[in-house]
Amino acid sequence: MSENVYLPQLARIVHIKDEVPGARAIKTFRVEFMNGGGFDHEPGQCAMISVFGKGESMISIASAPTITDYKQFSIMRSGRVTTAIHDMKVGDVIGVRGPYGNKFPVSDWKGRNLVFIGGGCGLAPIWPVIQTAVANRMDFDKITVFYGGRTSRDIMYAAELEKLRGQADVHLSIDSPEEGWEGYCGFVPANVMDKPQRPDNAIAITCGPPIMIKFVISNLREMGFADEQIYTTIENKMKCGIGKCGRCNVGTDYVCVKGPVYSWAQLKSLPQEY
Repeated sequence: MSENVYLPQLARIVHIKDEVPGARAIKTFRVEFMNGGGFDHEPGQCAMISVFGKGESMISIASAPTITDYKQFSIMRSGRVTTAIHDMKVGDVIGVRGPYGNKFPVSDWKGRNLVFIGGGCGLAPIWPVIQTAVANRMDFDKITVFYGGRTSRDIMYAAELEKLRGQADVHLSIDSPEEGWEGYCGFVPANVMDKPQRPDNAIAITCGPPIMIKFVISNLREMGFADEQIYTTIENKMKCGIGKCGRCNVGTDYVCVKGPVYSWAQLKSLPQEY
């Protein structure tokens, strides 16, 4: 992190991938730091992305910590800053400061079964956790990934998920039937219930739209998962990154300081988010 915590480092966009089309399109950006800059990060941490003259936005780091050549961010177009980012091209320069927030305690989960449940753009925050687990495959038992989008065109990381099938059980879903779709048709929580996961020696990690997370957590608890076995991230509550602006508070917690990663045992004691 820079000595001045508010001063972003310069990074150049080196690759852009269109993930999801439409009004709330998702693009994945890979950036390389300039002038010898950069920082290490852990799964679950975020960075503040600056578009000069437009503003800044807190975004989850979507690349694995083992990747040091670039940082990856998958960004949904949803406001002034994210729209400005979507308008940028390879070669353009942005500001990046961070990393911010705590991490998923992956090292504590060695020997466990890992169940990942994502929806929409919520796959990006947990993708580094999936990649870390796969890169250290012998440290974990069974790895299962549930992920869904509204339609087949809304499945982000489609090629990466197909490649993942050799090392994890991957269950994809779309909300309604489509010609040619061979996966599950229905919402993500229903897909999870359709393929019940055993809670014994397991950890579940979920991220997606709040309504999805609410029902995923309810379904996991119905399967017998304890609150301490369920993890999520509320990175959308992070604001300045360092807890100074006071806009990230959830109850008595400043998410920029204590979060964004929480177990359900921790999160359920705060004013209800889900």
